[in-house]
Amino acid sequence: MDSTQGPTPDEVDAGHAFYTRRSLAIYDLAILWYFSRLAWKCPASRVLRHYDEHVSDNHLDIGVGTGYFLDRCTFATSSPRIALMDPNEACLDAASRRIERYEPERYRESVLEPFDLGGRSFDSVGMNYLLHCLPGDIRSKAVVFEHVKAVTEPGSVVFGATLLHDGVDRNWMARTVMKRNNRHGIFSNADDDLDGLEWALSQHLAETKIEIVGCVALFAGRT
Repeated sequence: MDSTQGPTPDEVDAGHAFYTRRSLAIYDLAILWYFSRLAWKCPASRVLRHYDEHVSDNHLDIGVGTGYFLDRCTFATSSPRIALMDPNEACLDAASRRIERYEPERYRESVLEPFDLGGRSFDSVGMNYLLHCLPGDIRSKAVVFEHVKAVTEPGSVVFGATLLHDGVDRNWMARTVMKRNNRHGIFSNADDDLDGLEWALSQHLAETKIEIVGCVALFAGRT
């Protein structure tokens, strides 16, 4: 896709259409255990530690999956404010049920477009395993950081994890799965590399840092 043009509706839909009630029922076992360990070489426990290091008690999670990490991460209080944002209703349903005890807010929005969550702002924003599912190259995806800044206060932390295609070590399994998922539109990371991610973060965030674990980039920065 030409990075000077926005993604088509079909390209946007392809990135989250895979996540149905059926696929989400096996997501934790298949993706967060099996593929994370054997293909990505970054176990879920490492991503959970990343959450624990950065999540606040006033948190927005974008691209919520099953709510696995929000269910297990440690908040400073027993009643944090958590908002869930995803264009996929099945993901919102799954994550909402998972963390029902926190009475999460839910918003069916796309981070690729400017969004308004009722004028409320957040102290942390998580985007876990989101960027590699968004259409375009990593530089065109940088617009999501600009959109997120509109719902945060200065100094808020933005963090997440993404699968990189270049600039990282990928074993045979990772290369095979990424090739297949890019072909079917589940992933769109064939042009995502470490240099591009560093550039994207530096354009919109301060105090940025990236840690590579396997072919996963764990990133964080401040607005």
